[in-house]
Amino acid sequence: MDNSSGVGVLDKAAVVLAALEAGPATLAGLVAITGLARPTAHRLAVALEHHRLVARDMQGRFVLGPRLAELAAAAGEDRLLAAAHPVLAHMRDITGESAQLYRRQGDMRVCVAAAERLSGLRDTVPVGSTLPMKAGSAAQCLLAWEEPERLHRGLQGARFTATTLSGVRRRGWAQSIGEREPGVASVSAAVRGPSNRVVAAVSVSGPIERLTRHPGRLHAQAVMEAAAKLSDALRRAQVEV
Repeated sequence: MDNSSGVGVLDKAAVVLAALEAGPATLAGLVAITGLARPTAHRLAVALEHHRLVARDMQGRFVLGPRLAELAAAAGEDRLLAAAHPVLAHMRDITGESAQLYRRQGDMRVCVAAAERLSGLRDTVPVGSTLPMKAGSAAQCLLAWEEPERLHRGLQGARFTATTLSGVRRRGWAQSIGEREPGVASVSAAVRGPSNRVVAAVSVSGPIERLTRHPGRLHAQAVMEAAAKLSDALRRAQVEV
């Protein structure tokens, strides 16, 4: 069977990725497995590494990169959204505050689902809204478990610190008070995909007058339970597939 697509460089890149599916490989190993010339194998592996489709292990061998897990997680977004609506509605009802689900897109985060407080003063974040990764409890959750280089880069210009994110990792939830918008507080927890990678953040938000300056005391348990339900839904979806 001819596996050629007619686009030579893509075919060769696919051969490199397929070779790494079996496990880590040195450059010599890649050459032996793929049959590519050494300069070609090296050039492709380094280019794929630039795009995070390939990475290096502690021994300097080539391995499949983290971007593949991110793409796989994004492919599961429909399952996440299907599970999100009842979970967000329940969280809104038990907290009395607006609830949101965010996913990271590059240097921004996007609200992909929401359940608004039905009346009174509320923090409205319409679905599709794009917010910065530099402020807010959801941004903290989406960044806290990143690999060191991306975490360091994400902290540049952020309104929270590395110490803040250390606390998020320790507690399992994040809070912000007037960080994203004056007068607004929020509490968030991370949603994890089947590989245990953080794929989203679930939040409740509202005026500081109701959430107080210690919103985590009020709603950390609720957001952590919601995040656990969504994480379980994603794991079940993978098993069913």
